[in-house]
Amino acid sequence: MTALQVSIEKLIKPFEGCKLKAYPDPATGGDPWTIGWGATGEQIHSGVTWTQAQADNRLILDASRFERGVKQQLKVALTVNQLAALISFSYNVGLGNFGKSTLLKCLNDGDIKGAAVQFLRWNRANGKVMAGLTRRRLAEQAIFNG
Repeated sequence: MTALQVSIEKLIKPFEGCKLKAYPDPATGGDPWTIGWGATGEQIHSGVTWTQAQADNRLILDASRFERGVKQQLKVALTVNQLAALISFSYNVGLGNFGKSTLLKCLNDGDIKGAAVQFLRWNRANGKVMAGLTRRRLAEQAIFNG
């Protein structure tokens, strides 16, 4: 499997789930509105519905964009599993946050173990620890270390 396939099948799909009707962010109760496999954007708001095909196509487009974004910020070679974990991580926290993260700094400094520890620091939304984010970070960390 490619890193993109591992990320989608083992991390993104299980943690995002797929909802074909737009829903508000669980941490804010509003923006960003989400649909499909965690898709957000200006065109996604209350009342928007998608087909399964729309959700699946958007997932591939978005995950591919995040894969490119992660690769552009890396200065070191990684394993398939390490890259898969980073695609899922950035898909969830955003490429900007990934780019400013200590996780990326550790990686680019060659500190793989230090980078792995950083996943667990990203388990909050709107300042609150979220059980779902903690589970996701543990899964990303496990695949990263695997």
